Formats: sequence, structure tokens, C-alpha cells
Amino acid sequence: MTYFPAPGNPLSGLGVPAPGAPGITVWRAVLALTVVLVLLATSGWTAVRKHQAEDGPRAAAVHAWKKASLAGRPLPAPDAPPGSIARYFAGLSRAQQRDLAARFPLVVGNLGGAPLELRYRANRTALLQARDTERKRMRDERLTEEGRSQAEQRMHRFTSMLSPQRQILAFDPTGRGRAAEVFGDLRDARRVSVVVPGVDTELLTFEKSARQYSAPVGMADSLQQQQHAIRPGVHTATIAWADYTAPAGLGVDAASGGDAENGAVRLDDLVRALPATSAADAPEVALFCHSYGSVVCGVAARRLPDSVTDIAVAGSPGMRADNAAQLGTRAHVWAMRDDDDWIADVPHLDVGGLGHGADPVADGFGARQLSARGAVGHTGYFVPHTSSLANFAAIGTGAYQDVTCASSDPECSVVPGAS
Repeated sequence: MTYFPAPGNPLSGLGVPAPGAPGITVWRAVLALTVVLVLLATSGWTAVRKHQAEDGPRAAAVHAWKKASLAGRPLPAPDAPPGSIARYFAGLSRAQQRDLAARFPLVVGNLGGAPLELRYRANRTALLQARDTERKRMRDERLTEEGRSQAEQRMHRFTSMLSPQRQILAFDPTGRGRAAEVFGDLRDARRVSVVVPGVDTELLTFEKSARQYSAPVGMADSLQQQQHAIRPGVHTATIAWADYTAPAGLGVDAASGGDAENGAVRLDDLVRALPATSAADAPEVALFCHSYGSVVCGVAARRLPDSVTDIAVAGSPGMRADNAAQLGTRAHVWAMRDDDDWIADVPHLDVGGLGHGADPVADGFGARQLSARGAVGHTGYFVPHTSSLANFAAIGTGAYQDVTCASSDPECSVVPGAS
């Protein structure tokens, strides 16, 4: 979540006391009010405006799907429960399934309950179409130079996502775009980790060559590799989940919960659509929520199914709750923050709906406090050879005995009922 662009303490030089210094509570209250006033003045109360659904290729595909039929029968509603979707596709032949994926790739590729391999296939088709579109836009003289440059960037992103080994679980090129990718075998996984990223997440930042572990793909890949390294006998899969519309940069959206509310619905849909033969057979799920992603997880916590056993947040601005009990979840709640993460200096308050509430690493919040030793800055939590990544992998594989607690919370690894 990028409230401020500089690493370290973005409030340095402003006369703000260091955390723990006398008067910090007053300073934070003043700063919070200042941030509120500046955001409202510059953004025009966008926090209370409803986001309008963008028109785009997926909206057109959904519209066509609703009017279409197969073998004389209407197609299921695109927002039907995953169980209903699964039963519908189970009644189709392989040829019929592939026909729907070819005709409506932007629907089938995002359809919870559809067969996994079919979704991967559909999203590959959608990516090929999106890449061709961007190639044409690169040469479109009606666009500005900046527009053609962005088209080239998107074309390269889609080309990368088309690599044969990649498993794209969700894809929508509309606007800034959304995507999700699977690492490991999701169909046979008994434990599934979901990486929920924060502000400025979109198709162009879905993966990065430089600072790869600050992007969803790098985060998820790193976590999956670490999980396999420490417990190779556990069937795990990890999802880089950028399938919600995250706030873009500094603004009211980043300081409010509107995007988190919408993201929470989509996150719940994802978890409930994970492959399982029955509710009793559902894989155990751990959420790893970074920065504004922790706001999404906090809002979603109450509605998530019991298959979610763990919610771990890193670099959190808050979870829109005063304490862990208010999240209303039976999942274990974990929190970490490294020593030089600037998010510590963002006021953990809620003023007029702006701000995300209490600090999850505060003693009074009630989360199990994890060590983040070795992590550097706000985006270093998934870097190999850090305690933060090792802790995430221990949680993701259910190896709670291997968790390293923050020195302030030596009992955090004692998880009732864990084996």
C-alpha cells in the first residue's frame, strides 16, 4: 500500500516524533486529520462514490453468454454458485466444454466451479485475443504516444502470461485489469495459500522483473517454493490473487474501505470455488495479506468459510477492526511488521470512515505476532531467506511448531488443536 513513495520513514523531516516518543499519539491524531482533509480536498469525496462497472470485453462476453444456449438449453448464470456450475459442466461432453471455452473465454476462464484445466485453457484463449488487441493499439495513430506505449507494455505482459507452464486461473483485461495465477497443483492440493496484494495491483504490476518479490506473482512463487522445500510431502498450491480492483496510488480509495468491500466479496467467491468433492473435502486455506490486502482480508474474515484456517497480515495499515475478536473468524490471525516498514508511521485510526483502524501488531489487537527478521522495507516480506517467508511457509503447510514469534509474543506458536 503506497501512501508515501519513499522507503524508510516517509514522515522524516516533517517534525513528527519517532514511534514511541512522547506526544506520538497526539501527533498521529493531528496527522490523521490532516491526511483526511487533504484527501477530501484533492479527491472530492470519492470514498463515498459508488464505482460504476466498467464497460469492456468481459462485460460484452457476459452479455453474450446470458443470451446464448447449448444444445437448445440456456447457459447457467455467470454468477451461479460454484456447485451449480460444476454440476452443469459435469453434464457436458469434453467437446461441448471446449466449445464454450472457445466461444466465451472471458466467462469460462473466470467461472468458479468450471473445471480447472478448462479455465486455464479459456484464459489462454482470452490472453491471445487481448495480446492481438494490444498489438493493434500499438500502431493506432489515434492514440497518444503514451497510449501506444501502454499498449506495448500490456502486450508484453500478456505475452509473458502466455508462457506454456503458467496456470492462469482468472483474467480480465478491462481497465487496469485483474488476474490470478496458480503455483502447484490446485486440483490435488490439501493446503492452499492465497496471496492477497495491496495498492497499485493491476495487470502491469502483476509481475515484475526487478524487485520481483514485491509483485503478486513473485510473492506467490516464492511462498510455494518455500512451502515445498520445508514440507515436500504436503500437497500445497499457492494462488497469486490479483483478481480484485485495488486502489490506485494515494487517494481516498486507499484510505477507505470501498475497494476492500468489493475485494472481500471476490475473495470469498474464490475460496468457495476451490476444487473439492464436498464441503468436508475442501482444502485448508491460508490467506497471506500484504498492506491494503490486509484490509481486504479483514473485511472478508467474517464471511469466509471455515476452510480458511489462517489469516496472516504483513505491513498492515489495519484490518478495519479494533481487535482480532471483531473480525468474527475462527481462523488463526497472525501479524508481522519489519523494523523499517514505513507503514508503522501511518496512523492506525478511523476518522470519518478514512483509515483502517487498530494496528494488528499492537499487543492489544490480539493477533499472534510473528518475526519478520531479514525483511527490509514495506515489500520485503516474501524475499527468500527471511523469517517472514519462513513463517508464512510454516503457516501455509500447517507446521505451526516451526513458527518464529516476535520477541514480544513468545507464545504465538501455541495453536490449540494443531498437530
